[in-house]
Amino acid sequence: MSAPSAAFAENAIHQPARVQFEAFIDDHRNMLNACLDGLTEEQARRSLVASRTTLLGLVKHAIMVEKVWFDEAITCRSRTEIGIPATPDESFILTDQDTIASIQQAHREACEASRLATSSLDLDDVLRGNRRGPLPLHWVYLHVLRELAQHRGHADILREQILNG
Repeated sequence: MSAPSAAFAENAIHQPARVQFEAFIDDHRNMLNACLDGLTEEQARRSLVASRTTLLGLVKHAIMVEKVWFDEAITCRSRTEIGIPATPDESFILTDQDTIASIQQAHREACEASRLATSSLDLDDVLRGNRRGPLPLHWVYLHVLRELAQHRGHADILREQILNG
């Protein structure tokens, strides 16, 4: 199951709610991943704000988002078992091994794993592995959609500053 092309959500207007949720989430996944396209490694790592937020860091953080909501929440495995940072802030930390290519590929793989993990679930199925307690998949989809949209907005602004600054 591969990611739909960008703007897939526009084609989901008359589809069931689940298809619409997944289309909007995939649009944001794809556009966040694409924020790194055409940049140099230096540009992708450039820090323009006081926090650890960089374009490369945003996409790396999005990998954690996928794994928290579609691995930890579904499988109840710990973050240590999954191999992700304990806190969201730590997920923005870049290592020397983090490159545009490696982060984009890891992000695509995390998104594909998320799609696979949810493929047999219904929107009302309850995920039990989140610290908030049991949550229905439809709530998780809405939360992830909100988070991805927020980070996409951050990425749009950072990319504009990098390319026009």
